[in-house]
Amino acid sequence: MYQRVATGATRGGMATDSGDVVVTLDQVPRWSDADQRAYGGGDPSSPFTYFSDPLTSSSGAEAGGDGVVSRFPVDHEINSKIYLWRGNPWNLEVDAVVNSTNESLDEAHSSPGLHAAAGPGLAEECATLGGCRTGMAKMTNAYDLPARKVIHTVGPKYAVKYHTAAENALSHCYRSCLELLIENGLQSIATGCIYTEAKNYPREPAAHVAIRTVRRFLEKQKDKITAVVFCTTTSSDTEIYKRLLPLYFPRDRHEEEIAVSKLPADVGDENGETVIDERKIRIKPLPAVSACIPKPSASPVDSPVADVGLTKRQNSFKLDSYLDPAFMSLSKDPDQRRKEQWEKAAEAQSGFNCAKLLGFGDLGGPPLSAAEEYSLHSRYLAKANSLNLSEIAEMKIVYRGGVDSEGRPVMVVVGAHFLLRCLDLERFVLYVVKEFEPLIQKPYTIVYFHSAANLQLQPDLGWMKRLQQILGRKHKRNLHAIYVLHPTLGVRAAIFALQLFVDGEVWKKVVYVDRLLQLFRYVPREQLTIPDFVFQ
Repeated sequence: MYQRVATGATRGGMATDSGDVVVTLDQVPRWSDADQRAYGGGDPSSPFTYFSDPLTSSSGAEAGGDGVVSRFPVDHEINSKIYLWRGNPWNLEVDAVVNSTNESLDEAHSSPGLHAAAGPGLAEECATLGGCRTGMAKMTNAYDLPARKVIHTVGPKYAVKYHTAAENALSHCYRSCLELLIENGLQSIATGCIYTEAKNYPREPAAHVAIRTVRRFLEKQKDKITAVVFCTTTSSDTEIYKRLLPLYFPRDRHEEEIAVSKLPADVGDENGETVIDERKIRIKPLPAVSACIPKPSASPVDSPVADVGLTKRQNSFKLDSYLDPAFMSLSKDPDQRRKEQWEKAAEAQSGFNCAKLLGFGDLGGPPLSAAEEYSLHSRYLAKANSLNLSEIAEMKIVYRGGVDSEGRPVMVVVGAHFLLRCLDLERFVLYVVKEFEPLIQKPYTIVYFHSAANLQLQPDLGWMKRLQQILGRKHKRNLHAIYVLHPTLGVRAAIFALQLFVDGEVWKKVVYVDRLLQLFRYVPREQLTIPDFVFQ
């Protein structure tokens, strides 16, 4: 299907949009090449223009001049790995190409022309992946493409109100693609612009996110990646990348000095993600402490949220009384601090927690916004994907069933296996988030076996509320029904309390089923793996 194309056909960023040619990396202009300066926007003799970035809190730039340290200094080794090319990425002979798609990985919503060039095998494999969450990435074979693999990622929708969440989700798209590349032993990648007009993401701010995320990633992993090709298919995108690449990949000292004054005020953290003020850790100098007091050693502890991995707590020692509270806040992750704020607010409001007094658990605290729930879910999912949770899986508390009578996927929950006394609840939550992730993208069903579960201790309503917040609003919206088999008076009372105090929209979807034959009307018998004691 593909033919080799002459070297001169693509130099200088000329378009090669036909699907019947193969373009190798040595035919693509490298960002550090001299001929890039001839047509690029980084000519040192004439400072390039800059359009303000609406995603930043301030459109002003830091003042340039002597004494200002560049946030993106010249790095010739990194620059040698960057390419800018006008054309479709799937025409390139690289290890992986990026497909910007939707959560269902549908062919109709993928990068135009990719599936036609790859052949029908690509769509068939995508159908087996179970979808992909916004900000994440999944890999398939490339089939008829000259590349070895295709990395599918889902860009976020843009709304001004939630611009920070959208910006960080887009940054995570690029970082997830690069991480998948390294995890599979690949070294070169070609990516188009991961956004679509349907999602209303401003093109220039999206380019800022893409370029700075790649720059930050290469600063840490440049030994494992040989090439990152930014592909553009329109003249407007090409001009945007020509103007912005010198900001993050300056090729000489002069471009670096210009970038100091042209960069946005907020260029993110060490990963390129936007820094949220309320999540910053502010460290004040330690007060004067006598030299005779030895420095305490730090020992890691499991954080309640455990999404950072670097949380530490100082050993109890005399030095603790000398430490400033602002410094000690370094030992707490953002979600733990928020939880403590909720508890303090509840105590200040009522003097005692009525829900806890009644045995319901902690139901206090303000409701989370959509952006906060999205961020919370993303952190739990990232942590869950990085851990080995096999001991939770072996308990068979939660596992995937087949489909219900209308084709919706089913998640099975066995109440009798929920051994609260010997279960690490935080690790269990991580496992639940990981297992539910493929299902909650579309309508799905839960089957809960309460058979013999009344013999076990059950979690309180406060824990259930927290789990529901972590699963996010998509779980609530796409949940079709919860079929509860062999309900007792106690579980009916608990679900009634959940409807009143936690979320009526979710828990009013409960359908009580007294017999297995009745359950099989909703979910066919052959679709379920049922423990033996349930039949008894």
